[in-house]
Amino acid sequence: MRRTLLAAALLASALPAFASSFGGTTGGASSAGSSASSDSSSGDDKVVLQARDDAASFVASEGRIRGAQLEAALRALRERHPDMRRASDMQLAQAILAR
Repeated sequence: MRRTLLAAALLASALPAFASSFGGTTGGASSAGSSASSDSSSGDDKVVLQARDDAASFVASEGRIRGAQLEAALRALRERHPDMRRASDMQLAQAILAR
């Protein structure tokens, strides 16, 4: 139980910064294009956003269904956010769905 609370606290502290980059831009296509090229995290954000359906399947199946997009998102999250490496796949999938 204590490990679960610790992992949840880690996720809670790391995800706001991660999720804040989901906002995108409102300045039109050229602005969005320049933002994507200048922000190296935008590719990771896209990978995570595209994994929502896979994350939902994973959570609903209690971890039995593991889609390729979820796998890519888990890898991206752990590479970009070292503090998320200790979180379980289920915790990260739930966090993806919470955003």
